[in-house]
Amino acid sequence: MPFGNTHNKYKLNYKPEEEYPDLSKHNNHMAKVLTLDLYKKLRDKETPSGFTLDDVIQTGVDNPGHPFIMTVGCVAGDEESYVVFKELFDPIIQDRHGGYKPTDKHKTDLNHENLKTLGCQGWTMFWGVIAFRHSTQAPLGYPWGQSPGPFGQQCGIPEASKPGFRGCRLLTTHSCGPSALNSLTGEFKGKYYPLKSMTEKEQQQLIDDHFLFDKPVSPLLLASGMARDWPDARGIWHNDNKSFLVWVNEEDHLRVISMEKGGNMKEVFRRFCVGLQKIEEIFKKAGHPFMWNEHLGYVLTCPSNLGTGLRGGVHVKLAHLSKHPKFEEILGRLRLQKRGTGGVDTAAVGSVFDVSNADRLGSSEVEQVQLVVDGVKLMVEMEKKLEKGQSIDDMIPAQK
Repeated sequence: MPFGNTHNKYKLNYKPEEEYPDLSKHNNHMAKVLTLDLYKKLRDKETPSGFTLDDVIQTGVDNPGHPFIMTVGCVAGDEESYVVFKELFDPIIQDRHGGYKPTDKHKTDLNHENLKTLGCQGWTMFWGVIAFRHSTQAPLGYPWGQSPGPFGQQCGIPEASKPGFRGCRLLTTHSCGPSALNSLTGEFKGKYYPLKSMTEKEQQQLIDDHFLFDKPVSPLLLASGMARDWPDARGIWHNDNKSFLVWVNEEDHLRVISMEKGGNMKEVFRRFCVGLQKIEEIFKKAGHPFMWNEHLGYVLTCPSNLGTGLRGGVHVKLAHLSKHPKFEEILGRLRLQKRGTGGVDTAAVGSVFDVSNADRLGSSEVEQVQLVVDGVKLMVEMEKKLEKGQSIDDMIPAQK
């Protein structure tokens, strides 16, 4: 992985035709875009932290994907990856995010007062993945006028100057790491717990309670370098009420989570917005604001999370609607997605689904959460009608 650029210098001894991967059986967005000509054009480039084209595409090369499930197939090792390898990333982003063009601008709205909600049933949870940058140096001419930082993304963090000291540990020892989170007060007062000092029993209990991430086992994550030096520099911070959590160095630098049982989505979203902005204020004072620009929104490791990086999920039981032949179509029209309550690769248990926004880029946080609020409300009404044996044909929504 990219601890320097010597690995790429060595590969340049070979012809592009010898290094260009066979993508003929791959089903991911990267494989659709990367041609031999583009590979030739980009393979000798690297970001200031040493991230190369081969690093970008490694996960997509190692994982051909499922014939019916389109994966992204690439990751960014730092903010500059989206500039240096723009000719690869731009069409991937456009393909993955419904035609989002290189000239489009992303909207951000973290004013929780703008959310209109009547409430809905279930367990409500919002999470947002966050990375941050060092922005105190002089700009280097990138489109959004920011200079590269010392942290990089989780898959492309360069090795620190001290031998054996991994770059990802910078976050947990730096002034804007757990010490910053521990400085929060009021409803956000809490404590940081390093993964390395937990017992297996303690880890599993937190995982079962939906509080803690599990060790990465997905080939997509492993090929991206997400599990490097595990469990060093990983941990969880949460407030005293366990309603506001921050995962440190799981996939991106921070994953901020607001959650509670019940249907008060507005309160969960309020806590998410207020807490997130409080954290960013602390980081800004330390000279490390979150990576954000007007085109990509929040800049994250996986292109699929660009924009808001937000997933607003509700656990809701849909015993009848989930068996309806138009269930998938209804979700698509509402711009929603479903998964099991145990995570992205899990199935529903007892017809309970985790329903969330499908979009990340091009619309604001409030707009995406509003789709979840309105969509879940409609699906609950459909479920009640189906439970009584009534038709829902007149309730099928138009495409959002």
